[in-house]
Order: sequence, then structure tokens, then C-alpha cells
Amino acid sequence: MRRMIVKIMFIGDIYGKPGMDYFSENIDFLKKTYQPNFIIANAENSDNGKGLSYKIYKKLQKIGVNLITMGNHVWKNQQIKDFIDDSNVIRPINDLQQIGQGYKIVECNNKKILVMNALGRCFLNPRLHCPFKAIDKVLEQNKSKYDFSFLDFHAEATSEKIALTHYFDGRINAIVGTHTHVQTNDDCLFPKKTLYITDAGMTGVRDGVIGKESGPIIESFLGNRVFSKPNATGKRQLNGVLLTLQPEQKIEKINLSEE
Repeated sequence: MRRMIVKIMFIGDIYGKPGMDYFSENIDFLKKTYQPNFIIANAENSDNGKGLSYKIYKKLQKIGVNLITMGNHVWKNQQIKDFIDDSNVIRPINDLQQIGQGYKIVECNNKKILVMNALGRCFLNPRLHCPFKAIDKVLEQNKSKYDFSFLDFHAEATSEKIALTHYFDGRINAIVGTHTHVQTNDDCLFPKKTLYITDAGMTGVRDGVIGKESGPIIESFLGNRVFSKPNATGKRQLNGVLLTLQPEQKIEKINLSEE
């Protein structure tokens, strides 16, 4: 019997209104082109780089996003605390604040997918709970409850992302890195069959410094005092990946950009 196709489309960090608008404008094209069964988007920067608002959450739902992952800015907009418990949003599983859920088991083409979100500690917050141990615990608690598994690992250090993937190689079907806003060129299948990419990239303005206007960022690197770091304006891009989990394992980068 022919196995059902299971494809997840993951959209890299949506940054501010430009990222939200560009994603919304292209969602129909993405669905038609890639024909995903399930759509996941990282929206921790969707509210102008500062978390997720209820209004943006509802818009993402309306255009067809099935599940939303977050990152180190998860609590930047305090509104999220009012709706995260009854939503399709997951926060980092190893976050110090244990409001909401760090994972969900969802239905996709008659299959159950365990979707997890975790934060790296290196260069972010060493006080966080260990992501390795937190993920291990979830996998152990949910044995035999799912068919496939996916992790959005929101981390700064490439080494931490790769080390974690080696640790979970063969135990998680797909691990996608987020946070740096720059799509990497190392999409691959690990030896024990875990799909991987260090960073899925960013959906937002490309003519800046990972979402911000370049001028103030340059000034801060020069050691000058900067009072404001406005969000960038200009040409927009969309980064992401398409993950095929069945009948064969495959990872394909997604890139759209304004001319």
C-alpha cells in the first residue's frame, strides 16, 4: 500500500509588519507550490521584533498557519500570557517560565506529529533549563504516542545546534534551527536519518541587519551610544524549509525575495 505523503512547511523567524505582510501576500503561492500538509511558523519577532500579539496570532491562524513556535522573545509582549494556554502556540520547553506548553502532538494526514520548541543556552541565557535533558524528558513521556517528531531549536551557537542534533540523531525526525535570521547552507540528512538545518532564516526586510536598520547597529558596534534601533525598511524576503517525512525523507530550502 502506498504511504501517505507527510510534508511540513516551516517559515523562518517572521520579523515585524514587513515580514507578516510578505508572508501573508505569498501564503497562497507557497501552498500551491509546495503543497504542505502542515504549516509551522516561528513568530517570536512578529510584533515588531518583540514577541507575539493576539492580533498577529489570529492573523496567522486565519491565513493557515497550523502551529506557532517562539524563542527568547516569547514574553516580550505580555499579551501572550492571556492566550497561550488555549492556543496553537508553543513556547520553549526549557524556558524558566512554564506558562503554556513547550510541545504539542498534532494530527497530520492521519499521522501524529510531536512538535517541540527549545532554547539554546550558549550566548543566550545559561540559566535556562538544559535543552538536552528537557527534550529527552518529553520523548520519554510520549513514547508510542506519535509517528513523527519535529524540533524548532532556537539557539545562537552553531556548535550547540549541531551537538544537539548528533545527540538526538535518529530519535527526532527533523531539527530546524532558528534565531540568527540568516539561512544556512548545511541542510542535510544526519547519519541516523534526522533532517537538519542550522538556521531556516528570516522572513522580513533583507536590507538591514537581521531585521533592524543598519545605521544604529553600526554605531553601537563602533562603541557609540545608541538610543533607538528602529526596524529596517526596504526589500523583503521569506526564508523557510520544506520537510518531507514520508514516503522519503527530504529537506528543501524555501526562498522568496523582492527584486
